[in-house]
Amino acid sequence: MVTRWRRLHRDERGMSYVFVSVGFLSFCVATTLAIDVGMLMTARTQAQTSADAGALAGATALVFNSYSDHSSTSPAVKSAMNTAGANSVMGEVPSVKPSDVTFPLDATTGAYDQVQVTVYRTQERSNPVGTLIARYFGTPTVDVTATAIAAAWPANQLDCVLPFTIPDKWAEHQCGTATCPWTGSYTFDMFASQGNHQNVGAPLPNPDVYVPPGQPGSTGYSANTDIGMQLILKPNSQSEVTPSFYNAWDIGGITGANAFGNNISGCNSIYTTIGQDMVPETGNMVGPTKQGTQALIDSDPNAQWDPTCNGGIGCITGSAFHTSPRIRPVPLYDPIAYAMDQHSGKSWPQLTLVNYLGFFIESVDNGGTVTGRIYPIVGQFKSGLPLATGGFAQAIILSR
Repeated sequence: MVTRWRRLHRDERGMSYVFVSVGFLSFCVATTLAIDVGMLMTARTQAQTSADAGALAGATALVFNSYSDHSSTSPAVKSAMNTAGANSVMGEVPSVKPSDVTFPLDATTGAYDQVQVTVYRTQERSNPVGTLIARYFGTPTVDVTATAIAAAWPANQLDCVLPFTIPDKWAEHQCGTATCPWTGSYTFDMFASQGNHQNVGAPLPNPDVYVPPGQPGSTGYSANTDIGMQLILKPNSQSEVTPSFYNAWDIGGITGANAFGNNISGCNSIYTTIGQDMVPETGNMVGPTKQGTQALIDSDPNAQWDPTCNGGIGCITGSAFHTSPRIRPVPLYDPIAYAMDQHSGKSWPQLTLVNYLGFFIESVDNGGTVTGRIYPIVGQFKSGLPLATGGFAQAIILSR
């Protein structure tokens, strides 16, 4: 008996079954990791892509459709949902409800300019992601969610700007009535007239008021109220500050008629920033304005303004481009700085850039008068430059 037990103790027959069983179990575990975990990582990446795309689409709708409408049926919510749903997660559409699109307060700008989108493939939404191997170990499905935030921040630098500038909008108090509706015929008046200039030492009893963007009570052009407004811009004689007169200026200090016309028909890649001084162009630019603007119109001749679309706000139809090249940034100058210089007798008034307008060019006549519509414009946000709070141009960024 002792001999038999000793023999069994030393007998290694059957050990291969143990090793095979352990190896098979390890293989199953590795397969689960390789297949299911890899699949779940892919699902998580696809869900994040869906959320990112939805948030960016929502922020874009804030800029181009309605900045202030945050309702469940707003363009921003609809665009975010549609775009997020167009990006499938493991072959199925993720769940995105109107309540999954929110507009959190942006601590950086103090505005509700962010769009947060959360997408779901979960058991609660009846669309969890199924597993392949883990189901045999008691885990048939897993939940996958992803959240993204995009923002429409005020842009603090733009290129491709037009080489002419107009004054930013002010509160008109000299129209003779209690309420002065904004028109292109006003002049910016702070002081009583004295000859050809205003007497800086004699303020009017009810002067016009200008408050720059980013300050309480800002009077400037607004993306909330001014989209679609038609502007008819004429060459300025430098005798007054009026929204219907533009001043020519030199982008990058490059002067001359050819450069001026080329900066209208094409894109000058030099970036401009809020607060910079624009050097006035001293020559007669009527001809270059006509030629450059007509060349720009001819680059996309079928684009036109349609006042009936976008909920009556208006939009551009017929363009051969995703974004018509006829939409260009117009820099806006500080009317106070200009008026102080002009009416104190300086030959060349100061043109300080305080904001931008998006401007869709409709037509130009032989006298250099340019007609167009105020339109949303997208610029860039660059770290290290001041945040242009309250600015018209927006930078669409994925913030988280």
